[in-house]
Amino acid sequence: MEYGFDETQEMIRDLTRKIAQEKALPERARLDEEEAYPHEIMKILSQSDLLGIYIPEQYGGLGGGCLELGIATEELSKICGGVAVCFAANALGAYPIMLHGSEEQKQKYLPRIATGEYLAAFALTEPNVGSDASAIETTAREEGDCFILNGTKQWITNGGSAHVLTVFASTDPTKGARGISAFIVEKDMPGFIVGSKEKKLGIRCSDTRELRFDNCRVPKENLLGKKNRGFRIAMDTFDKSRPGIGAQAVGIAQGALDEAVEFARTRIQFGQPVSSFQAIQHIMADCAMQIEAARLLVYHAARAVDSNAPDASKISAMAKCFASDVAMKVTIDAIQICGGNGYMREYPLEKYMRDAKITQIYEGTNQIQRTIIGLELVKEAAQKRKGKGR
Repeated sequence: MEYGFDETQEMIRDLTRKIAQEKALPERARLDEEEAYPHEIMKILSQSDLLGIYIPEQYGGLGGGCLELGIATEELSKICGGVAVCFAANALGAYPIMLHGSEEQKQKYLPRIATGEYLAAFALTEPNVGSDASAIETTAREEGDCFILNGTKQWITNGGSAHVLTVFASTDPTKGARGISAFIVEKDMPGFIVGSKEKKLGIRCSDTRELRFDNCRVPKENLLGKKNRGFRIAMDTFDKSRPGIGAQAVGIAQGALDEAVEFARTRIQFGQPVSSFQAIQHIMADCAMQIEAARLLVYHAARAVDSNAPDASKISAMAKCFASDVAMKVTIDAIQICGGNGYMREYPLEKYMRDAKITQIYEGTNQIQRTIIGLELVKEAAQKRKGKGR
């Protein structure tokens, strides 16, 4: 199908696909088995200018947006969801600076993120704080020309590899969500401690860490946006990043289906290819339809975000939720098509399934996405009713 890509977007797709096929494919089983961060692949992505595709040109990027980032993420995810999240997590860490940073902060950090000199991370989740992001326990108190951070973050993607992190902490615990602030933390700031690497079900090559702040001194000029406006910064960031999770999910689903179709085409049972059986054809057809629907919704959401559409938050939640549910279903069906072979680790299908599961969980569980969608629908209905009453 044609998706209305321009010449630059097609170039990004083709280049990322080539890197994924030539560099990630030969390494994905080893990276998964060894839980090894893909340093060399990230270096190649950096040298290809792909790490800065969503960053404005005045800060050293290509000037693209959510759509361009999604295109690249999908292509990487078709081969390895773990490599894809290592790539996309940089945008999650950089978006708060792009959206709410001062000009000085943008000039200092964004060019280095665009070139790959700096990797970025986003630190919101805590041991006791998951879906309820407003209940952050990490604190930040003012002392002289610094904020002093204390607390623990959990499951932070790129946590051990990042040079710069967007960290959320409570500057006024009495105000809940209205008392949260965001900070730009550099890895060598005193009191910042990187914990051990988490052992995960899927996306195992990504560097997921616990982070600790023990009287971590952060200069006041590293406050991101206004004090006590951090929750809004986090929500604005998720609106931008959720189509990227949808793109990751679409890529994982497409990669799994491609593997299953090729297996069915060459696997002989009862004297003929498995793909000749109608039962298998129907499973493949359903998977293909679901993937195409998810892809179109993800691209629509990315374009809505890039154009600052009023319903972008709702559409972003829809894209993330629908695409990740599709990824989970398609990867399970792909294993079923391949039977016992699909269950074995020498085939990539079980990895696709393990990688797919996290897309239903991180950056807001799909239950949270449905809540966001429902609240937006109620809000829209109220606005329509108010408009009719005038």
